[in-house]
Amino acid sequence: MQRLTNNLHFNIQILSVRSSSMDLSQNKGLTGTLTPSIGKLTKLVSLVLTGCSFSGLIPDTLGSLTQLVNLNLNSNSFNGPIPASIGNLTKLVLLDLTDNQLNGTIPVSNETSPGLDGLVNALHFHFGRNQLTGPVPLSLFSSGMKLIHVLFDNNNFTGNIPSSLDQAQSLQVIRMDNNSFTGTVDLNFTNFPNITTIHFSNNQLTGRMPDLTGVSSLRYVDMSNNSFEVSTIPPWFSSLPALTSLIMENTQLQGSIPVELFSLPRLESVVLKNNQLSGALDIGPSYGSELQLIDLQNNSIDSVEATGYNKTLYLYNNPICENSEEYNCSAPQVPSSSPSTPTNSCEASSSPPIIGTLYFRSFTFSNWKNASYYSIVRDEFMNSFKKFNLPVDSMSVTFQVVSANDYLELHVEVCPSVNGLLDRTNFSLIISQLNNISFVTLGPIFGPFYYNNINPNPVKNSPNVGIIIGATVGGFILLVLLVIAGMYAIHQRKKAVRATRLNDPFASWDVNDPTSRPQINGVRCFPFEELKKCTNNFSNTKILGSGGYGQVYKGRLETGLIVAIKRAMQGSLQGRNEFKSEVELLSRVHHKNVVSLVGFCYEQGEQMLVYEFIQNGTLKDSLSGKLGIQLSWIGRLRIALDSARGLAYLHELANPTIIHRDIKSNNILLDDSFNAKVADFGLSKTLGGSENNEILTDVKGTPGYLDPEYFRTRQLTKKSDVYSFGVVMAELITGRSPIQRGSYIVSELKMAMDRTKNLYNLHEMLDPAISGNTTLSGLENFVDLAMMCVEDLGANRPTMSEVVKEIENILQLADSDDLQSEPSVFSISFN
Repeated sequence: MQRLTNNLHFNIQILSVRSSSMDLSQNKGLTGTLTPSIGKLTKLVSLVLTGCSFSGLIPDTLGSLTQLVNLNLNSNSFNGPIPASIGNLTKLVLLDLTDNQLNGTIPVSNETSPGLDGLVNALHFHFGRNQLTGPVPLSLFSSGMKLIHVLFDNNNFTGNIPSSLDQAQSLQVIRMDNNSFTGTVDLNFTNFPNITTIHFSNNQLTGRMPDLTGVSSLRYVDMSNNSFEVSTIPPWFSSLPALTSLIMENTQLQGSIPVELFSLPRLESVVLKNNQLSGALDIGPSYGSELQLIDLQNNSIDSVEATGYNKTLYLYNNPICENSEEYNCSAPQVPSSSPSTPTNSCEASSSPPIIGTLYFRSFTFSNWKNASYYSIVRDEFMNSFKKFNLPVDSMSVTFQVVSANDYLELHVEVCPSVNGLLDRTNFSLIISQLNNISFVTLGPIFGPFYYNNINPNPVKNSPNVGIIIGATVGGFILLVLLVIAGMYAIHQRKKAVRATRLNDPFASWDVNDPTSRPQINGVRCFPFEELKKCTNNFSNTKILGSGGYGQVYKGRLETGLIVAIKRAMQGSLQGRNEFKSEVELLSRVHHKNVVSLVGFCYEQGEQMLVYEFIQNGTLKDSLSGKLGIQLSWIGRLRIALDSARGLAYLHELANPTIIHRDIKSNNILLDDSFNAKVADFGLSKTLGGSENNEILTDVKGTPGYLDPEYFRTRQLTKKSDVYSFGVVMAELITGRSPIQRGSYIVSELKMAMDRTKNLYNLHEMLDPAISGNTTLSGLENFVDLAMMCVEDLGANRPTMSEVVKEIENILQLADSDDLQSEPSVFSISFN
């Protein structure tokens, strides 16, 4: 590996065609598109571009590198589709495309084009943290495949989890979490004798919970936040001898927890919060010695037998907490995810440490305090350094955080030898080893990973006598030439600075202070001219809507991706720091029920935000009927649940906590499957820390949705969003605007309600699109919840997580007649 800048096209031309390996990892100066000339290096066996700054399309010419065994393009900013030509690389073992901005579907072969199903020798499909869409093709997997890692997490996949996956019987890790997969999981897990890790969390899976009976190698399983059928705890919970981590939050579990579960010998964590578990909790006297955490928040546990258990037990919001102070009944604080501060721990060395982060995309433990796990990583790397005679004295590996994407981050410091020479070659070789040590040597505890270097090249070149003498002799001769060249360089420098200021979107930020620039990840900075072109010079025909901020345009990027571009009008331009803060904030927000930021533009006096385009517009438009869509009652409940989940994420999982401040039906968008996403963060505020629950600020928002307590006191809290959401619930019930003909919908509902009568006597107020259904299962409960949300005092309103749980209960209580008579979220009217 060598340090390069963005002249890779030139470097490709001078590389020997006999080169078998190219490792350019961690070269942040490699920017722009990857040149198609890369296809000329037909002898390449390994191409590693991890952690560079490439953008644009992945060139089709990679399909010419038919000798490739390893292809690492992860942690760049590549966009557009996965080239089908990669299917020509039949010798490929590792395909790593993680952490880019790739979109479109996974290509599979047809009569005219290759596809990834042709990679029969591949062990690793690493596609996580992209924007890939559509169903995963059934033909992608076949019995001849040797796959051990299938990592499709944190994308936008839809449809069923492909049943053909169980033909890849060598699988060890499956990550399908944080997508929009639906339907039942039709996999026979006994076909995976070596499976250690299963992540299916944060999807929309339904039907019976997958049966993991007999999967004796399984260590880590997370199926949280799905809509499986209501069921008691299945027997396989207590029959997995290797299990360390069982995470089944919000999976419709009910009944009691078997005491046998806690006696599993390797069990470290049991997370069953947000279910319907009830009765007595008996941990038993023979619980496993490794058990560190039992999290049963938001259930119905009414008694506990935990003799001798002195580790963490969370029982917040269970009946037992109403009359007992013996157990931990307070809500746990969400830990900070701030990265470690680099320090020089290598005081004896003449060179500062090499500092960075290892990002593990899978792992099979949850006891973060167990240092023995991290010593495995340290020892393997130290053995690798010694094998190549690299000047490394010691290395420390410590736990840093588990990110919102469920990636384990370990802080790494490599200490150069006291007497060793850390020249550029050795520095590059150390970085290369940190990126390329075999996954197998760390298994089964750790899975695939990548390394990101934090500190700049800490190389201190030692003096050389010959160079000093040569420099002295030649110095006088060069002096005159330098004076002449210096004048020319100053002139050229001024031209370069002017050009940089024209092209650098961050030119107005302090270039000498990197912390002043936006700290963004996964979003792109767009040139003004590109956005102008893709909107036909901001044509009125491209306008999707407008508001106080400006107008929103529909555009198609050069990659083919359709986006929504929010352009600030001159009177609403933010200050530099405010716009920077908004971009930083939105780049950190990642949830399937929150609209994603694709990028931004900050040049030529413009401030634009580029979002994913949501096909079916706003909830307001659908309720108004102007789109010819009539939302069913079940569909409205699902939209309410999606929106509530997005808000709960902003309130309780985003770091820092975000208060939206403008929740309304116009700011809830519906995608092509009528999944709801919270949008428009122009008025949002963040809470400065876990100890802050309110902000004193000017009153802003939309009339009709505005929290009256916030209006009176100017104290903004998360409960202000809850009030606005309650008004949206009223809209879902009535189909009316909050303020219509001088009447306030909340007041009208309260006056019309009669809890002694069917449907609370609201027949005349119901939206005509649903009033024809005489049952409307759960309507009364939904109205009760809406009225709780719009209580005058914020203290009397529920939290958004409580709202989520209650709407989930309402959906579960909807009887089979409702579900059979309303199989769809919507219907289309041709009137």
